[in-house]
Amino acid sequence: MSKKSQIVESQVLEYSPGKDPFEKSRKKGVTRWILTHIFHGSNKIFIVIVLFTTILASILASLIQVVIGIAVGEFVNSNFEILIPITVIILILGLLTPVFRLVNYLLREVLAQRLERDTRREFYTNLLGKSLSFHDRQKIGELMARVTDDVRMLNFLISPAVSLIFESFTSLIIPVLFIIFLPEYPLQLILAPLIFTILFIISLRSYNRKLSPVTGELRQNFGLINSTLNETLSGIEVVKGSTQERFETNRYLNYARQYRDAYIKQGDVQAKYLPYLLLALTITVGFTHTIILYNLDIIEIDVIFGYLGLLGLLRFPTFISIFVFAIIKLAGSSGKRLLEFMNLTTEIDENLEGFQKEIKGAIKFENVSFKYPESDSYVLKNISFDIKPGQTVAIVGTTGSGKTTLTKLISRLYDVSEGKILIDGVDIRDLTLKNLRDQISYIEQDVFLFSFSIIENIKFGRSASLEEVQEASKQAQAHEFISNLPQKYDTEIGERGVQLSGGERQRVALARAFLSNPKILILDDSTSAIDSNTEDKIQHAIKNILRERTTFLITHRLSQIRWADIILVLKNGVIEAQGNHEEMLRTSEEYRKIFIKKFDLDEDQLLRGVS
Repeated sequence: MSKKSQIVESQVLEYSPGKDPFEKSRKKGVTRWILTHIFHGSNKIFIVIVLFTTILASILASLIQVVIGIAVGEFVNSNFEILIPITVIILILGLLTPVFRLVNYLLREVLAQRLERDTRREFYTNLLGKSLSFHDRQKIGELMARVTDDVRMLNFLISPAVSLIFESFTSLIIPVLFIIFLPEYPLQLILAPLIFTILFIISLRSYNRKLSPVTGELRQNFGLINSTLNETLSGIEVVKGSTQERFETNRYLNYARQYRDAYIKQGDVQAKYLPYLLLALTITVGFTHTIILYNLDIIEIDVIFGYLGLLGLLRFPTFISIFVFAIIKLAGSSGKRLLEFMNLTTEIDENLEGFQKEIKGAIKFENVSFKYPESDSYVLKNISFDIKPGQTVAIVGTTGSGKTTLTKLISRLYDVSEGKILIDGVDIRDLTLKNLRDQISYIEQDVFLFSFSIIENIKFGRSASLEEVQEASKQAQAHEFISNLPQKYDTEIGERGVQLSGGERQRVALARAFLSNPKILILDDSTSAIDSNTEDKIQHAIKNILRERTTFLITHRLSQIRWADIILVLKNGVIEAQGNHEEMLRTSEEYRKIFIKKFDLDEDQLLRGVS
């Protein structure tokens, strides 16, 4: 098994729907949700160590400044013999401080990576749990921006943002506490740093208030850029075929310009950051104050140097706050964007407590109607029919008549709006979603293959031997062309299977369906890109393998429709007629019209069976 396959299987094994420790916190806002992540599991002990080492490192840093002040005083007083032990003390303190900081940085990075890992897994799992109708309304590029960049911003929230804020807080408070409690320092020296602290907090509140809308705009514009990029690259053939490169370039540049303008707004807010000026004034006032006290013989020279060293420690919270609060605001906006998506309700209930049973394949539609969410018009109206296990059903109709939508209701890719669908007499909503879909294979005309090897695409999460894969491929008439590829079944086929032709992709998809051994098989024009000779072989294989399976065919090929047990004719979301081929030719004008138009036949020819 390839390394990529092992990674995919491990990710599948980790997915556990219904076991979400963060579901409740998502309803209580961004802050509560992030805190639940941070304090989850074994993170608590790391948090305690991070807080302890931060406080200890700040205490040591402040103590160094005081001891340096004492050393200067002893030097001025010519007490050189005491300078050696003082120097040793400074050296020990200087060595201990980076050790504590190293432990601190290591553990806070672990916390940050865990937050990103858990959030990314939570978001991705939530994404997979949303219904198809939900995804129909989303832009892929916007989702990609959320699952990549927005989640990454939460990593930065912990390291460096929140960690540096706490470090800044200790760097702000502990020097002030040293000034208050050291007996050599007059209490009046607290005046300058106290005023600075008060003004610093006030200016930070104003700064954050102005920064919040800008960061929200930044994240929104980033999502637009990603969405535009994804659409353009996904439709690059259409862009080039229509010579619309200039139009797409201008569209992308327009969003990039909006993103740039938002960054300029952020820079403008940061340029008016006042604490830098406040710190300079504080150091100036503090120094002047110590000189006055020194001239009045209230303090000694060591206090002056120690005091200025403690004031110098205020540079760190002042300098770092301009960056970390911007990161926090960006992370907060990212968190809101993630929760905005995850808290949107999905229209499909997985029904984890529902029935689990082996399906035989009897399907009954009872007055089923369906409309898409946020739409007032029905796509399907009062659909009723009854299929016995093992029967083959062909669905025909003009474009937009609701054929594909009808089949997607069976596997609950969409849920019915009215009425109900029964499988073996049980409402499909009473079955667990996994149990239902495990026994249904759905192959669309536009086959999607993953950028794995061919064997991994055919197996797709299932355990199967090479012999079983080859047998399924032979039934789908795919084994021959696969055997002629350079690495045979281990050949990487590129994103969406671009290295294969349309017919080859459809045969790989059919092999995947055969391998899954479904009780219900839905083929949505799945042989449209296959030549007639290969199609005949595949149809023969399908007939053999699906004798005991219920099959739905969406097709206009008479060669497939003729051997269907039941044919449903859809028109504008309503069943116009149903029966077998001979009955429909005689009784359904709509059925005859479809083939008269498609094959350019007159009605007499069609009735005589000419194709």
